[in-house]
Amino acid sequence: QVQMMESGGGFVQPGGSLTLSCAVSGSIFSPNTMGWYRQAPGKQRELVASARSAGTTNYADSVKGRFTVSRDNAENTVYLQMNSLKPEDTAVYYCNLKFNLVGVVQNYWGQGTQVTVSS
Repeated sequence: QVQMMESGGGFVQPGGSLTLSCAVSGSIFSPNTMGWYRQAPGKQRELVASARSAGTTNYADSVKGRFTVSRDNAENTVYLQMNSLKPEDTAVYYCNLKFNLVGVVQNYWGQGTQVTVSS
């Protein structure tokens, strides 16, 4: 079993910053990828940023230069630092964990945290 606890969402004005965190516990295998997805009303869930346990990161073009994903492997926690937030960043943000277990990709999701960017 894997448990994922997100925190850090909220309301912020355009240009502001927020930091999301996701603490993961349970049976976690390495190598793995931890990251963040988001889903705005009426839209599909999309990848925001991810970080592999080996250190490489990946970002959606829309957030490059503004968001930073990082992880603490000792604490099994992943962070998303969001700067220069825009109204179009408004969405529910979901923490995600992926790893391969005996040839099957295991995919776990957090409960989601709302981020609202508005003046």
